[in-house]
Amino acid sequence: MTNTGMNTQQKRVQRLLLWPPGFIWYMARKLPSVLFWGIRVLQLNANHCRTQLPFSWRTKNPFRSIYFSALCGAAELASGALCLFHTSGTGSYSMLVTEFEAEFIKKATQTVTMECREGNRIHEALQALKQPGDSCQISLAVSGLHPDGETLARFRVTWSFKRRHP
Repeated sequence: MTNTGMNTQQKRVQRLLLWPPGFIWYMARKLPSVLFWGIRVLQLNANHCRTQLPFSWRTKNPFRSIYFSALCGAAELASGALCLFHTSGTGSYSMLVTEFEAEFIKKATQTVTMECREGNRIHEALQALKQPGDSCQISLAVSGLHPDGETLARFRVTWSFKRRHP
């Protein structure tokens, strides 16, 4: 799936999450902790999503690094925004995180970017859900990166999808 093949709802979700006032409005209603931590969506398209988590007083722990829950929240948002993009305008789905794994490689002492490049896998999984009640699980990889591109954490977020009645 390419960006030129986006449906109207996917374009709307993309605009909403990339436009700061729309993002703030949506997160205030759905995930207020994202606003507290200062997480932003930097890029969202059919193939990948990038979020950014600042190193600030809101995200810092007593050990002078970013608190693991803020890192996990930014990773979940990177995968979840990509899932939301792919479910938009393609039917009605319920989605839920059913498993979460994290490997912390290096101390997060500066702004972190989270990247999920699993858009094609999400698209294929949702295409297989033809009938209401059909469900699947998909485990998505998310990388946490320092500004220099060095990997500081790896995450596996498992999402469960169930196709709803139209």
